[in-house]
Parts: sequence; C-alpha cells; structure tokens
Amino acid sequence: MTQTVQDLSIDDVSNHQLTAADRCDSCGAQAYIRATMASGELFFCAHHGAEFKDKLAATAIEWHDESSRLRESK
Repeated sequence: MTQTVQDLSIDDVSNHQLTAADRCDSCGAQAYIRATMASGELFFCAHHGAEFKDKLAATAIEWHDESSRLRESK
C-alpha cells in the first residue's frame, strides 16, 4: 500500500477546499486540515493538526493542509 502525505497550498486546492462547515474533531473550531485515514477522515484546526501531524503522518493516506489560508491578506 502506498501512502502519500502532502501539504497543499491554497493554489493546489481545487474542489477539495475545506469550508467553514468543516469542524475540528478535537475542539470544534474551523478545520483547515483533513487527514484521510484507511478508516475515514479526521478534521483538525491548525493548532490540533500541528499537534497530531507527527503521530498521524505514518498512517495517513493523505494530509490535506490549508492552514496557509490563515496567513492570507484580505
């Protein structure tokens, strides 16, 4: 089984962009990270995504990170 872990910038995201309706599974804040696991998806805010990334990266099929959106100027 091949695993890929990727950090995507906002420019790399097309139809898979997270929305305000996606919430962190740890605290309920807006999710900016989606970890796709063999058993399903986990959603995290930037804080909890950073906290759990090292633990989950070994088993994640995909690590979709849109936390760079937090640093965009409006």
